[in-house]
Amino acid sequence: MRKVCAIIVAAGSGRRFGAPLPKQFCELGGRPVLMTTIDRMRRAVPEAELLLVLSSDFVEEWGDKCRKHGFESPEVVIGGDTRWQSVKNAVERVAADTYVLVHDGARPFVMPQVTDALIGALDSGRQGAVPVVDVVDSLRETIDGFPGSRAVQRSRYKAVQTPQAFLSDYLHDAYSRPYRKEFTDDASVMESAGYADIALVEGHSDTFKITLPRDLAVAGLCMDE
Repeated sequence: MRKVCAIIVAAGSGRRFGAPLPKQFCELGGRPVLMTTIDRMRRAVPEAELLLVLSSDFVEEWGDKCRKHGFESPEVVIGGDTRWQSVKNAVERVAADTYVLVHDGARPFVMPQVTDALIGALDSGRQGAVPVVDVVDSLRETIDGFPGSRAVQRSRYKAVQTPQAFLSDYLHDAYSRPYRKEFTDDASVMESAGYADIALVEGHSDTFKITLPRDLAVAGLCMDE
C-alpha cells in the first residue's frame, strides 16, 4: 500500500477577508475553521500523514488555539511569501514514492468520495488528479488590446477545487523549477513542468473555499449535514 501525505496550506494572510485574523483562524462551530479542515481530512484519508503549512507569524497563535481546544496539530511547516513557496516548503519534506494531496486550509469540508476518486486516479497510473465542478454562471472572455468581450461556451470549462493529488516524485521535480506568475494551483505547476496527464474527477459543491465573511455563514449550515 503506497504512502499518502496530505499537505494543508494555511499560510495566507487573509487580507481580502477583512477580519483581524486570517480566515482559517476564524471560528466555525466554536473553533477555528482550520481544525474542521484537519478533522475532515483525517476522516476522509485516515492513512495519510498530515503536514500543516503556517505563516511564522501565526505559529504561536495556532499553538494557543490547539491548547485551548485540546486539539492535536499535525506537524507544522513554515510557509513562504506566496502559496507556491509554501507548498514547495512542504513538498520538500515528503518522501519519494508517496501520494500527495495538497489542500487549502480554508476549504473545511473534505469529502471522502472526492479523495477516494483522486487516489483511484493515481492508482490507475495518472500523473495527477484534480476535483472539478461545473461552471453555473455564464462566462465572457476579455481580449487584450480589443474593446468589449465575447461569450464563451461554459460547457468547455470547469471550476477547480482542492485537494489535488500527485505522485511526490513528479511534484518534487515540478516544484524544483522556477516560479512563474501563471501558477494558480498545483496542477498548473505540474503542467508547466511537463506533467500534463492530470485526471479530472468529480468535485463536490460543499468543497467551497471560505473567501468572504458570508462564506462562514454558509459553512455553518454545512456543519450540520
